[in-house]
Amino acid sequence: MLEILWIFAVGLMPPLLSLWMMRRNEAQTQAKLRQAMNAANRVRTQHYSTLQRSLPVSDRYYLEGVGYLIGDITCQFNARSGYIRCAVNPQGPCQGCQHYHSLEIH
Repeated sequence: MLEILWIFAVGLMPPLLSLWMMRRNEAQTQAKLRQAMNAANRVRTQHYSTLQRSLPVSDRYYLEGVGYLIGDITCQFNARSGYIRCAVNPQGPCQGCQHYHSLEIH
């Protein structure tokens, strides 16, 4: 009887060891992923705050539910983004842009 229990215990060791290693690796991977996401968020926040400080106040607009947008929001090509002004002239400025087309509301 003792031999059968020993064989059964030895038979269960590889799956239990494998399960333990999988859980440990999953926890390590989740921790690394969390660190990478936090680092990317820090860089994005730093870039966004630097960008916002460098823009003139008249070039930023706050839209409820969206946030700050830059550029002339009445232009058809405006990207409606806080990072770039438009698809045609991303760096700006919007004043005097030869690609300006006002939005036509139907």
